[in-house]
Amino acid sequence: MTVLTSIEGGAGRIDQTGEGEATIAEYLGAFANGSIDALYDLGVAFSTGSHGVACDMIEAHKWFNIAASKGHEEAAWCRADISDEMTAREISEAQRRARQWLCEGERRVA
Repeated sequence: MTVLTSIEGGAGRIDQTGEGEATIAEYLGAFANGSIDALYDLGVAFSTGSHGVACDMIEAHKWFNIAASKGHEEAAWCRADISDEMTAREISEAQRRARQWLCEGERRVA
């Protein structure tokens, strides 16, 4: 069951099913092992609501943005495509989340 929690200050969160959590963990694990495609796959899962992952365009944009920043060309196209369906506030939130995720990753490496 997908549960949408309240959105406070534009930072709402969608709780995932067990299957969705497993999919996300699998893709993040693949990225940790060097797969940039895994970040793109996260964007696809969030944009389509597939593999048990709840559809969330802000998270999809975030993952497409991160994959594109690492050189994944198709992710850049997908990010642009879904941006057409998003508000400026949603895009801003997605960009904020992407920056935060990238910064947290840099702190873990250091």
